[in-house]
Amino acid sequence: MLPLFLLLLSHSLPITTQSTPPTCKSHPSLPTWPSPALWSSLNTTLSGRLLSPTPPGAPCHPTHPTLYSPTLCPSLQTAWFTEAFHTSDPVSSYWNNFNNDSCLPDPRAPCTGAGYPVYVINATSVADVKAGVDFAREHGVRLIVKNSGHDFVGRSSAPGSLSIWVHHLRGVEEFKEGYTLQGERCKGKKVEGHAVRLGAGMQMVDVYRETGRMGRTVVGGNGRTVAMGGFITGGGHSILAARWGMAADRVVEVEVVTPDGVVRVVNECEGEELFWALRGGGGSTFGVLTSVTLLTIPSPAVTTLTFQFATTASNPSAFLAIAHFVSAFPALADAGVTGYPIIFNSVPSTSNPQRLVSGVIGILIMLDAPSPSTILSHVQPLFTHINITYPGQFEFYTDVTSHKDFAAWYEDNFDPSPVGYSSVMASRLLDKEALTGNVTVLKTALERFSAGGQATVYIVSGKGVFEAQPRGGGTAVHPAWRRTYVHATTSVSFPALDAKARDAAIKASNLYADGLRELAPGTGAYVNEASKYEPGNWQKTFWGDNYERLLKLKREVDPNDVFWCQPCVGNERWQEVGDMLCRV
Repeated sequence: MLPLFLLLLSHSLPITTQSTPPTCKSHPSLPTWPSPALWSSLNTTLSGRLLSPTPPGAPCHPTHPTLYSPTLCPSLQTAWFTEAFHTSDPVSSYWNNFNNDSCLPDPRAPCTGAGYPVYVINATSVADVKAGVDFAREHGVRLIVKNSGHDFVGRSSAPGSLSIWVHHLRGVEEFKEGYTLQGERCKGKKVEGHAVRLGAGMQMVDVYRETGRMGRTVVGGNGRTVAMGGFITGGGHSILAARWGMAADRVVEVEVVTPDGVVRVVNECEGEELFWALRGGGGSTFGVLTSVTLLTIPSPAVTTLTFQFATTASNPSAFLAIAHFVSAFPALADAGVTGYPIIFNSVPSTSNPQRLVSGVIGILIMLDAPSPSTILSHVQPLFTHINITYPGQFEFYTDVTSHKDFAAWYEDNFDPSPVGYSSVMASRLLDKEALTGNVTVLKTALERFSAGGQATVYIVSGKGVFEAQPRGGGTAVHPAWRRTYVHATTSVSFPALDAKARDAAIKASNLYADGLRELAPGTGAYVNEASKYEPGNWQKTFWGDNYERLLKLKREVDPNDVFWCQPCVGNERWQEVGDMLCRV
């Protein structure tokens, strides 16, 4: 980071003298941009925690002589493909396209800070968050929120903005004998059961370790750097959800800084409407979540089935077998089996790269199973059916392991997210009707959905989600989750600095997803893992019949749109014009 006196000097240099469009958020190229004195005052309020970020890839670029380091560049190029690098950097995100490829660790590419926030607040307290929200509101500056940069729709970065980096809002507080709700209207109401209060900056790897020491766990994600703030506001799917509901269903209280700069504690009897919206209504929309209190669950023993079945890609029966397997997922979930299956479509075999294969690979789990063989008793009949129906055409692999508790299982089975490249995603929720109604139609849809090489068909819902009774009578997650069994995703990567390739990737991902949209037209998609460019009525796709209620609340709590992102509730009044955010 540049010293403050240097960053102030840099913003004292001449800027574009164009007339100020009154309908745009303040931008460094406009006269409305806050003066150096105002930024200095904010830095004083923050006790020096206002950062002027340098482009993350700058050590590889001679054009940045004060940052260029030919000895550091090779290690940076390696670190670029690790989660740890992007998580620990105040502005970098996992996927290059969400920073507009502004500064990759490649000396042949351009390197500027144009795709990144201009300033970052390294928030270590709720007061820091409040200061950032107040400043952005008062001066019309575009405001974003980042934790780890693990965001498939790119909400954690934006050019010409002020970013609140909540990565260091940590902490775990345990409530062994139940939790007493805060607020005068709650009158000391106590929620029974073991609970924890987690700072919004806590990430899943830390949460699982901390709760594991308590002999408990939470309904959480499988990626190490999934952070509580974004996870809860998106709803939070999990392989534990089929028994205990979604993460949002377990929340009993939220602390949030709203667009008016007020620090609020909301629950079932204080700020009920906001409490409803913050559980599934989407991040970076209604405020900055600073902590969340949720009920934990007893840490279960976990039995894992690692499996694969495959055939040559030219086999016309390949996707008939795949569809038969996937059609059984509702029955598996009802029997207590969940997991992370992945369809692969015409990819090189690991044993013979010259041979293209299709099939399914992944892990399935059961919780507190009577014996390791129990999970096989549910899955093996499916493999047997495939083998009998298509004799000698498929190769099978299975391996069963057991872990004493969820924390131990997670240490061996977390999701090592690939990062450091450009990618767009598309997704769909699949209910029982879509999965079992017509296997031939399902076969065609899955073949199309995985045409890019692979697609996930995660079993992350079931009875626990369908029958959940969240505090306050409901959450803002898409109502389709209450009948969904499978969250399916596909993604398309593309080379950096190639607008045509980006547009082609967006088009391809939407074409792949069209198969599932046609298969399950009455469901929707999970907003945290979806297409930023979802076509058509994306509002209904991500929130269903909840959208109008969410929009009404957005207009009430954020009438001036302090928070804006895409795809997010209430963003219809603004659009990105180059590096600026302007009213439609």
